Amino acid sequence: MKLGDRLPAITLAATGQQTVLLSAQVGHPLVLYFYPRDDTPGCRQEGEDFRNHFSKFQKQQAVILGVSQDNLADHERFKARYQFPFDLLSDPEGNLCNAFDVIKPKMVFGKPVIGIQRSTFLFDSQGLLYREWRNVKVPDHVLEVLAAVQSLT
Repeated sequence: MKLGDRLPAITLAATGQQTVLLSAQVGHPLVLYFYPRDDTPGCRQEGEDFRNHFSKFQKQQAVILGVSQDNLADHERFKARYQFPFDLLSDPEGNLCNAFDVIKPKMVFGKPVIGIQRSTFLFDSQGLLYREWRNVKVPDHVLEVLAAVQSLT
């Protein structure tokens, strides 16, 4: 994925017993954020930050979707527990993750693993990649994404 690319035609299961076709998410800005794992400290904080600023994203008519390789049951629990007002997409096979090149080697508790590198992608209302953030650090990240969404108008 590079700046200017269109949303991919990938369909994934989402919370709320729905499926989402990414390429159909046009007509509004789309924030697609990839996170390593449900209900871990950094992922919880990132989700809570998006939740806490959700009304500001709504004012810009932006849609937020979170993505990890966790299953839908875990996503439903995670979403309900922290009252996320946006949907989470389940990508267990890594199709979307691979399309965005977010599966990377990393160290977890001193051990090498392969997993999702925290990353966020912003698409404009035509479905074109406008901005990307890779290897995200959670503090203040959501405010930076919000400023980029606001710059679209």
